[in-house]
Amino acid sequence: MESDADLVKTYLAGDERALKKLVERHTPALYNFVYRFTGDSEDAADVVQETVLKAWKHLAKYRTEQNFRTWLFTIARNTAIDWLRKKRSVPFSMFETTDESGAFNDTLADPLPLAEEVAALAEDKVMLEKALVALSPAYRDVLLLRYQNDFTFDEIGAILGKPLHTVKSQHRRALIILRDILAKRPRL
Repeated sequence: MESDADLVKTYLAGDERALKKLVERHTPALYNFVYRFTGDSEDAADVVQETVLKAWKHLAKYRTEQNFRTWLFTIARNTAIDWLRKKRSVPFSMFETTDESGAFNDTLADPLPLAEEVAALAEDKVMLEKALVALSPAYRDVLLLRYQNDFTFDEIGAILGKPLHTVKSQHRRALIILRDILAKRPRL
């Protein structure tokens, strides 16, 4: 199987089929990520289409030494954020600055269960999806990129444009909040 970088080079050399392969290879994962981000299938399809269009327009700027999937998911995330800004206002915590620094964030401890224990609380997939929608986009992004798309914390940092320690901190806080949301929901 050809690598993404090879397909980009092939497309830029004039072979349209290479672009089709790239799109087919990454669209399902992009759609799943964006769907969980937007919560609506039609909006997710629109965001994915816009993402692919943006990637196509800027494909000549793609540096083949960087991970194509990370580059593409960065575009998808930014496109989804733009979509959310247009659609609705997003509340952000008053405790954090835009760069996630602050005394409150620095003093958070993690006495809570591990991710596996939190996942065990989510017996029902629907309940987990509803709980994810209740998370702020910053936390939801980290969890979806980590557990749905299997990105490393370093790759998530590259996609989100945040330092590694911030991504890890957001991951930990997202799990704490998710656990609290799931604990408060009545069992079916």
